[in-house]
Amino acid sequence: MLKRRTLLATAAALTPLVLPTLALAQRKKDALVLGLTLEPTGLDPTAKAGAEISEVVLYNVFETLTKINSDGNVTPLLAESWEVSPDLKTYTFKLKRGVKFQNGEPFSASTVKFSFDRAAAADSTNKDKRTFTNIATQVVDEHTVVLISKEIEPDLLFLLGQSSAILVDPKTVETNATKPIGTGPYRLDSWSKGSGIVLAKWDGFRNAEAVQIRKASFRFISEPAAQTTALLSGDIDLFPHASVSRSLVQFQNDKRFQVVFNASRGKAILAINNKRKPLDDVRVRRAISAAIDRKAVIEAAMDGRGVAIGSHYVPGAPGYIDTTGINPYNVEKAKQLLAEAGVKTPLELELVLPPPPYARQGGELIAAQLAKVGIVAKIQNVEWAQWMSGTYGNKNYDLSLILHVEPFDLVNYTKPEYYWGYQSAKFNDAFNKARNSARSADRLRYLGDAQRILAEDAANVFLFQPQFITVAARNLRGLWKDAPIFVNDIAALSWA
Repeated sequence: MLKRRTLLATAAALTPLVLPTLALAQRKKDALVLGLTLEPTGLDPTAKAGAEISEVVLYNVFETLTKINSDGNVTPLLAESWEVSPDLKTYTFKLKRGVKFQNGEPFSASTVKFSFDRAAAADSTNKDKRTFTNIATQVVDEHTVVLISKEIEPDLLFLLGQSSAILVDPKTVETNATKPIGTGPYRLDSWSKGSGIVLAKWDGFRNAEAVQIRKASFRFISEPAAQTTALLSGDIDLFPHASVSRSLVQFQNDKRFQVVFNASRGKAILAINNKRKPLDDVRVRRAISAAIDRKAVIEAAMDGRGVAIGSHYVPGAPGYIDTTGINPYNVEKAKQLLAEAGVKTPLELELVLPPPPYARQGGELIAAQLAKVGIVAKIQNVEWAQWMSGTYGNKNYDLSLILHVEPFDLVNYTKPEYYWGYQSAKFNDAFNKARNSARSADRLRYLGDAQRILAEDAANVFLFQPQFITVAARNLRGLWKDAPIFVNDIAALSWA
């Protein structure tokens, strides 16, 4: 009996270790399961902001003229090549031939003109509308298109590789949010709301023979513990930007996995509704900034994996300057600023937190820090669709902890209608000088001025640049080392 009990106990102890290994080993080598923290609210990235849309469709279903790579360099995608005029305002693109949409419609220079004119239209909801209103698109012939920019935009080739610049078929634009049709290697197979999205390889793709993954399934898991469980059980093959810091050693010591630390251009901020009283007073915004200990927030939100920032710009970006000393952590200074502004405490403000763990974990600490200076931050936890519609769309909030992941998004501070409602002629002047300077040294100097102005105005509370963690099955190849944008280039992945 003792021997039998020992064998049973040993088998029971081994079972949790054996089953996950089998799950990974038995996965079809032409299939992939990815985990994402957030579910998209739609699949048309030209209609709504939100990196979670790009994570599913960019470079998979929809394509762009250029392609952004892991190192931030830009290479041709639907463009075959391009030439830039000496004044940096005219771009001539030669387009790839033989490209078709998944509904059989041809891709041509007219497609580019339609897509960019649509993005610039008066009723456009494209988050980068300003970029396209500055461009005039001219068709030279079926495979040549010219973009003429009103202003110098040194980053235009990068911007044309982002999801807001996808090229769309005029016949399908009205239904792309639920039935996306692009020129990419994958088509939408199914979308079970609240559960998952499945993309299937499109055999009509121009380079279909090089695409090894035939089926990619996205599953949405926001809780860190659930993310860890899904990976360890073998239910998920790849989890980009996973919230697994507290389980990191477990993955690093498990030979079934590979762990990649991704540098990013992301900015975690405590967004402030500049249009609401008393937040329209710069002294109140500075008080909120002074009340927050960035280092402690990084520990709470990211388990220490982040770098403090003082403006909407991050170390490693061209022209970065350190502005963390402009609004340093100082509780007494915060109290003094509130008093100078005539604010009677306790001041009650609403703090809206979306689902990602960095927001929920960091938000709790921020509320506690604000309480020390007499600000009562009433936490409202919302789902992602609620944040997109209520906070971002309707501007119904006081404060909100959120991560902005796009590399070149300073332009949003020139938009008074943007959800944080910031407006500054001084900032606009510096930003416009930066984007219209032909000399690199001048451009970087003006970028530094723009960063300093945002910090001095405390347009938002600038918290940290995150370091992301990607966990994947050991034998998955083609992972991005860094994350200049949020994207999952499935056609570049393969099983060893």
